[in-house]
Amino acid sequence: MIVDRFTFEHSSSNKPAIAAFEQVVTAVAAHQPAAAPLQVVLDQDPHHVGALALKGLAAVIMASDSAMALSRKLQTEIHAALRAAPGGGTRSERAVVEACSLAAQGKLNAAAARLEQHLITAPRDFLAIKLAHALRFMSGEPAAMLATTLAVLPAWQAGAPGFGYLMGCHAFSLEETGAFDDAEHAGRTAVAHAPDDVWGMHAVAHVMEMRNRTCEGIAWLKPTIGLWSTCGNFGGHLAWHLALFQLSSGDHAAALGTFDAHLQTAATCDFRDVANATSLLWRLEQEGADVGSRWQSVGRIAYDRRRDTAYVFGALHSLLALIGSRQLTAARELVTALRQSARRGGTDQAHVSGVVGVELAETILAMAERRSTRTPLASIGIRLGRLGGSLAQRDVFLRTLILIATGSGDDISRIKLKALRLRQRHEDKFLRLVDQRTREGYGGHRQFAHAV
Repeated sequence: MIVDRFTFEHSSSNKPAIAAFEQVVTAVAAHQPAAAPLQVVLDQDPHHVGALALKGLAAVIMASDSAMALSRKLQTEIHAALRAAPGGGTRSERAVVEACSLAAQGKLNAAAARLEQHLITAPRDFLAIKLAHALRFMSGEPAAMLATTLAVLPAWQAGAPGFGYLMGCHAFSLEETGAFDDAEHAGRTAVAHAPDDVWGMHAVAHVMEMRNRTCEGIAWLKPTIGLWSTCGNFGGHLAWHLALFQLSSGDHAAALGTFDAHLQTAATCDFRDVANATSLLWRLEQEGADVGSRWQSVGRIAYDRRRDTAYVFGALHSLLALIGSRQLTAARELVTALRQSARRGGTDQAHVSGVVGVELAETILAMAERRSTRTPLASIGIRLGRLGGSLAQRDVFLRTLILIATGSGDDISRIKLKALRLRQRHEDKFLRLVDQRTREGYGGHRQFAHAV
């Protein structure tokens, strides 16, 4: 057995493959592209258990029907490699293979729990920490994210390989559970130990977003554009954060410029790219900006995913893109697909559809079609955390519910939803805009005015 620098235990004795696997883990930690070094591992050792399992989990994290199908297809090869490994594989390998198998079945929380079980006896296995963190994030389980980092940190020392990246995970977990001061300290510590830790950098940006520290947020992100612009879709996500700060400052032109430079060209079938582009355009139009023809490219991608319900959070952003690009027939197809998923059940995301996804989608579609709804808007707002993603990402839905309540004259829901939002973040320009529109007898969200 060989233990690599991140304490993953390998049954393989192929040292070039293990060295390449360390490069993969470094790339995963820094949110850099990992496909090339992963292929190097498999070129050196086609039966490398850790690499095969990571390939399967990476497909799950892509969160589309086709990617989930790929992960299920890989299971035979992954399990054959584990069975053939000396001693039936190491404890690291068994944990990641079993987690991959569960995740491929749509059981993301069970997959995370398997990795967390492994961390009880192997708290320094950084890859297991990062994967459990990602799965819990997708599942809307911030308390579990924080529990994991709190549990493993006593086993770590500053300077150990992966320590800075671990602190980035810890920082984000703290931020998502509302411990903003501790989160900022941990995030700055992460970046000090690992200057390329864009996840830790991102956690600090989240704190500034939630506290409406707009100018500081711009100053925090702008100098590092050169670093995060190489991070693939995660670079697009940090550009989204920069654009949110620009929007909060009232500089619509700057936000649109960031969209054009970093988000429109990055729009791919990856749900994260769609979410970044869609939620920025949606917010801009909520605040009265003219986004021109920018909906069209993201609308084309959303159209191709109009029946994809692998990840409800992603599907709801596709719904916004379809409405924004005036494709209401396709939007109805997507809402129908979410209903069908909820009825079928069997996966975590089908459950999310039933708990909140369908109701939220139907409410947004009803407003787009200028139909009234008796949906308990405040109740939906309380359940938004089940969608996964971050507080800042889900705010696009909370803002929309507030505007729907405002436009329909549902004062009780508006007051409750505003109070919910103020518990999560400081008052900002958006809430002041809502108050102004309430006084003026606001009649609806501009987004819906042209979406019929």
